[in-house]
Amino acid sequence: MHRIDRDAFEVLVDDAVAALPRIFLERLDNLSFGVEARATAEDLRSMGVGGGRTLLGVYRGVPLPSRTAGYQLTMPDRIVVFQEPHQQMARDDAHLAELVAHTVRHEVAHHFGISDERLRELDAY
Repeated sequence: MHRIDRDAFEVLVDDAVAALPRIFLERLDNLSFGVEARATAEDLRSMGVGGGRTLLGVYRGVPLPSRTAGYQLTMPDRIVVFQEPHQQMARDDAHLAELVAHTVRHEVAHHFGISDERLRELDAY
């Protein structure tokens, strides 16, 4: 376990977002990023997570390929990275930053409409 304060964790998330390739950054449309301590019961339920499994992040929104003409004047979609499970898994600062970056990339993939199944096929899980 490796603990850091909330502000330092938010910097890790910001750094992970900034490190995304420009081609993806330019298409992060109507999307915000945030940090929460842990997943809510609703997050776990909606993602089908149970029985000792961990949820590191969640995409709450409408993926780009699913947006229709009716997707206007809406609140931003949100990617949330959960701090406590990352800290529980991390060995040190570098490992924590690596875990956060992986989670950010994973959730951004969902923003682009890439499913968990497809990420597994791509060996990106």
